[in-house]
Amino acid sequence: MSNAPIGIFDSGIGGTSIFKEIHTLLPNENFIYLADSKNAPYGNKTEDEILQLSIKNTEILLKKNCKIIVVACNTATTNAISYLRANYSIPFIGIEPAIKPAALNTQTKAIGILATKGTLSSHLFHKTTDLYANGIKVIEQVGEGIVPLIESGMLDSDEMLDLLKTYLKPMLKHNIDYLVLGCTHYPYLIPTLSKMLPEHVKIIDSGLAVAKQTKAILANNNLLNSDAKPSSIQLYSNGNLEVLNTIIDHQFATSYLDF
Repeated sequence: MSNAPIGIFDSGIGGTSIFKEIHTLLPNENFIYLADSKNAPYGNKTEDEILQLSIKNTEILLKKNCKIIVVACNTATTNAISYLRANYSIPFIGIEPAIKPAALNTQTKAIGILATKGTLSSHLFHKTTDLYANGIKVIEQVGEGIVPLIESGMLDSDEMLDLLKTYLKPMLKHNIDYLVLGCTHYPYLIPTLSKMLPEHVKIIDSGLAVAKQTKAILANNNLLNSDAKPSSIQLYSNGNLEVLNTIIDHQFATSYLDF
């Protein structure tokens, strides 16, 4: 099983930000990535809809013989990962907003969280916030409209800039010094956000932490790939392949898959 692929799925192309981090840390590994762009965003769906989509994606990756599955979607993690871990025998890696480091390091005692409705309303999110952000002002903002714009290739559009200005305004009013990105699509906004935020505001996402956790779980289960062959990387989307190709800089081969 050690040369079997790492499976990754997301509600579209955003999880490629996680894929890139894992691939950088584990260049030897084989990968299969599913971009469920047809059903993006997950954040506005019901818990049951998110669960059913997560099961569908998991079943596809299992049929492709994946040894571990990374749920590269905050919304799917917070709503479905407990079920997936309870019902399938392979390891699952989830994604959660990096509230802990922001809450532990804030000097102004105010942090901003930009995430989907599905993440912010989940039990897991509230549990994490209660655990680590006691005494910290947490300004939550649903990033309504961001994912569809990214999925449409409108990352640097005027519409995106207008949305971000609207979403950042109340956070800056409360003097945040950390902005936590709670959706795997959002790291692609970091260059734009960095220009819009004061220098003292730090942006945190979960990508590197997820990559390190994936490596640790593979090592603990003796599943790290020891094969010296060049790695195989397959990226599939049921949406616009050109947008996926652009976001990954045409580095890897992509294919359309109807799922």
